[in-house]
Amino acid sequence: MTSLNTIGQALAAERKSRKLTQQQVAQATGIHKSTLSEIENGRFTGSLDILLRYIHYLNFDLAIQQRQHTLPDWDDLDDLFKDDE
Repeated sequence: MTSLNTIGQALAAERKSRKLTQQQVAQATGIHKSTLSEIENGRFTGSLDILLRYIHYLNFDLAIQQRQHTLPDWDDLDDLFKDDE
């Protein structure tokens, strides 16, 4: 699963590779500079609209996919409940 921290790091790396400052991105997107910092540091708790505005500004896309839900097999369960001998 991709974390907000991973997304933020990717956005920050792309912004820096384009030699853009947070201030320049803030002016172009209308997103406050402190919010950009929160996004890039994985601490953003705002709306998806704001996050998408930044993502799309850098020509990134956000995709979702259903997680594969796997159940442990019997051997895994045995390992979880091993008695200390």
